[in-house]
Amino acid sequence: MTTLTELLSNRWLWAAVFASLGAQVLKVLLILLLERRWHPGAFMETGGMPSSHSAMVSALSTGIGLTEGWDTPLFAIAATFALIVMYDASGVRHSSGVQARLLNELIEELRAVVREGFAPKPLRVLMGHTYSEVFVGTLIGIFAGWLAFRVL
Repeated sequence: MTTLTELLSNRWLWAAVFASLGAQVLKVLLILLLERRWHPGAFMETGGMPSSHSAMVSALSTGIGLTEGWDTPLFAIAATFALIVMYDASGVRHSSGVQARLLNELIEELRAVVREGFAPKPLRVLMGHTYSEVFVGTLIGIFAGWLAFRVL
């Protein structure tokens, strides 16, 4: 088999990719349903419901667990990787997004006082995920992994 053929036939990789894409599509649909606005740009954004990062790593871990066994070193690596990604998405990234928003508010307040020569660029606010967003993303990933390795 060629490298490209092997890559294209890697079901673990594709289960993870499709879980992530599915979560991103669901994010756009939820905005349409709940906020009544069409925001296709949300497909490329981080943060929000559900977590596509959590969906991706959960699908990968589920696929490995189903095919290689739940007691294997490979599943332990995948599960540990998934837990780190989910922790980062809900903890570190969420906190840094909150801090960026607060710093931008502080910059605006200082700009009103200083006025001359104070022109820092606002920070880009990239919000992480809440625990519920990570949880729903995880469920999507588990379902996608199960679908890819037990149904299809």
